[in-house]
Amino acid sequence: MSDFALQMEHIVKSYDNVVVLNNVDFCVKEGEIHALLGENGAGKTTLMNILGGVTPMDRGNIVLFGAPEKIASPAESQAKGVAFIHQELNVVNDLMVYENLFLNYELRKKFGRLNVKEMCRQTEAIFDRMHVSIPPRAMMRDLETSYKQIVEIAKSLMQNARLIIMDEPTTSLSPNEISNVFSIMRGLTREQHVTVIFISHKLSEVVEFCDSYTVLRNGEKVASGSILLENGAKIEQSDIARMMVGRDVMGVQVYEPHEIGDVVLEANNVNVDSRVDGVCLTLRKGEILGITGLLGDGKSEFARAIFGDLKKTGVVRLNGRPVNIRRPSQGKRKGIGYLPENRKENAIIKDLSVQQNISIVTLDQCCVGPELIHARERKLAETYRDRLNIKVTNLANKITSLSGGNQQKVVLSKWLSAHPLVMMLSNPTQGVDVGAKNEIYELIMDLAKHGVGIIITSGEAQEVIRLCDRVLVMYHGKICGELKRENNELTEENIMILSTGGTLN
Repeated sequence: MSDFALQMEHIVKSYDNVVVLNNVDFCVKEGEIHALLGENGAGKTTLMNILGGVTPMDRGNIVLFGAPEKIASPAESQAKGVAFIHQELNVVNDLMVYENLFLNYELRKKFGRLNVKEMCRQTEAIFDRMHVSIPPRAMMRDLETSYKQIVEIAKSLMQNARLIIMDEPTTSLSPNEISNVFSIMRGLTREQHVTVIFISHKLSEVVEFCDSYTVLRNGEKVASGSILLENGAKIEQSDIARMMVGRDVMGVQVYEPHEIGDVVLEANNVNVDSRVDGVCLTLRKGEILGITGLLGDGKSEFARAIFGDLKKTGVVRLNGRPVNIRRPSQGKRKGIGYLPENRKENAIIKDLSVQQNISIVTLDQCCVGPELIHARERKLAETYRDRLNIKVTNLANKITSLSGGNQQKVVLSKWLSAHPLVMMLSNPTQGVDVGAKNEIYELIMDLAKHGVGIIITSGEAQEVIRLCDRVLVMYHGKICGELKRENNELTEENIMILSTGGTLN
């Protein structure tokens, strides 16, 4: 019997004569956590969509659990023991836990009545297998994000999944929640020989939690191996990043000294229901101000309130003048741009093209009276495609055809075309590979050099350390400390102390 849970051999896939996968081999041993890595657009999602029955391959072979397979649909893939857990949680918050697990697979008694007792019993049994305690009748909305992720995993096991694909599963999780999810997954691989394919751009998690890795670049396999090296040490994150991009990216210096001007934004005693408590801050022209903290500590709610997306109390001033921004349209008119943390739900318009998503904020620049001049719109889109190096074969393609990193560049470009006074970015590189991260960081630094005041809200300590002039740390909705680059205070240790309620000497 083969030691491999999966062998994908000589996989080829093209779209419109563009080769997306070129003779790719991908092998995963049974009972391991295997990282599938690569830049946005490297071919990871296409390869997994072929395995998941979403996309047909042009050529190649698939051997699943020792048997050659032809997978023509998601239902066939699922029937053969493959489960796909996506970055966006596929749970229904208004249903109970057991109802989510049995959605579309409900157990019934005679005459069609639901067998709630048996569904609850089986729910408890699957959680016992995972060594976790979640009440079957708990409402999904009341669970922490990590437990919602665990419910997704339990649902895949309920359907007898032997191989689970996890696509960016930790994007919305705190460090403790990430450890919790991986503890569950490690138990499943060791005790029940479940195999996990882990897709992530967080190389620290890859090195800490995975057994082995495969790297794709430009649709080709360029490296694979064990996380644990022969000398007993683990592979360096910088080495993996170099394989992904083809050059050194983690050692690149991002921050550059730049001129900081007068105060452009002031917030005094800003409150957002129970999530933001009396926040006061100032932002200067050309300054990059970071706001960080643990998940749920109010940083993104503060940014949304300043933009007009959430109700607030308190006083906000732009260039010294009080402003009462109650709607995002008012925020835009006052010169504030905002990149939301959830790109797919709040930033892109899925049914529109790349060109239309770029022009949507400044559509008036492309019009003469009520008439849209398509040549102007196209020129605008081409300008920002070239400036941000957006990888797109045709600007008329839907934005959903782009990789996550390129979608993020499109969202940034639509605000850049509006020339904001203040730009607020929540988790600006979420779901973006290490190469595209540096491109976005360079763009942010360039905006600061041109006098734009920038607020970055991020849970990644290294992100704010690499970029920001100052960092404010939030704890339970309040600003609990300030760290300055010029005083050499920007360290992960200082950020963690403040974000957990501690104080610095």
